Amino acid sequence: CTPQDNMAAGGKFGFQLLPRKFAFMEDRDIKDLFMKWGLQGFLSVQTYTFEKQFQAYQKDDFVLDFLTDPKVLSTLLVPSKKGGFAPLGSAAASVTAMAVPCSIISMEFFDRLHTKGLVHEDGRICGCFDEYHENFTISDEIRKMLLMDESDHYDLYSDEEKEQFLFLLFRHVVLGGGCCQYEDYVGPYMSTVKTIYKELLSVQKDPTTKTLQVISNVFKVTALDDKGNAYYPSEDPDHPQNFSYLLVDPLKRHVTVFSHVYGGSPF
Repeated sequence: CTPQDNMAAGGKFGFQLLPRKFAFMEDRDIKDLFMKWGLQGFLSVQTYTFEKQFQAYQKDDFVLDFLTDPKVLSTLLVPSKKGGFAPLGSAAASVTAMAVPCSIISMEFFDRLHTKGLVHEDGRICGCFDEYHENFTISDEIRKMLLMDESDHYDLYSDEEKEQFLFLLFRHVVLGGGCCQYEDYVGPYMSTVKTIYKELLSVQKDPTTKTLQVISNVFKVTALDDKGNAYYPSEDPDHPQNFSYLLVDPLKRHVTVFSHVYGGSPF
């Protein structure tokens, strides 16, 4: 999607930064875990309001409008590989916006980690011989399942399930940043993922079934410059730990940006 396409589609959703704080970014215990996992200082979350009604089919126009809006460019904080944050500054010449399913509302989704032998009864993660894959050290069965198709458990989750935002969030938390001390027990990963997931997504009760359903739309986004090179969230958008998600609440007309840049490696 390019600015010309966006203007033809109407454009100009009118974004404004909200002074919103997120509990998972303020919580002392979670901050300590983020520090341990190499995420602290490389993770950013901000919320903006917008004025026009949003429909899911408008995702490309919406994301391009967002990443070319002067009020966004001057306030959207982008993590640096060396640590610290700076405003995005440069308007996108084009964007990609991939819809990410987010229909799961229960952490029971991860029960099979226990029942299929990746986690011991006491919550300890099953270890394995050290292996190395794309700069990640793999020394337990969960990371092996997440990264290596040679894993005996690689098919524990289907391709469709691996596209779910809850699974992606779990993967991001487990893999961590460049200086990551991994957990021996699965509990801290689970509690942190649950806290982040609940705070980022909006839910409402279905009036007919009385069950909770997610009303947020989630998009994984990349911005490209006029030469077609990716620059947001990073110049290396294919790295699994470089990501930016836009989470749109169409009722409140809020969009939350959740982004991370892989950095802080001692090497």
